[in-house]
Amino acid sequence: QVQLVESGGGLVQAGGSLRLSCAASGRTFSNIAMGWFRQAPGNEREFVVAVNWSSGRTYYTDSVKGRFAISRDNAKNTEYLQMNSLKPEDTGVYYCAARSRSYSGDYERIEGYEYWGQGTQVTVSS
Repeated sequence: QVQLVESGGGLVQAGGSLRLSCAASGRTFSNIAMGWFRQAPGNEREFVVAVNWSSGRTYYTDSVKGRFAISRDNAKNTEYLQMNSLKPEDTGVYYCAARSRSYSGDYERIEGYEYWGQGTQVTVSS
């Protein structure tokens, strides 16, 4: 079992930056794939970025390419989502998730993830 604890959300002005954290217990990031999703009020949860830590491959949705980046601290078993040049349309609840071993489909699909954090609110003002 994997437990995920998120932190780092908050209110920031457009153009600013935030760093979200996702601390994992139960497994190490080196052997799992992780994803980040976000959900604005009234909208469906949407894919942001995924990373396969075994291969090092990352997959970013077009709207965040060049602005968001994933990193990790193995000693802390923590993953970070650095978000720069934030825009109001980035506003939403951000969730980190651990991909299911049994799912072999698209990294963008919600059903491919088994464990989810509680979510952290990101609000970008204009």
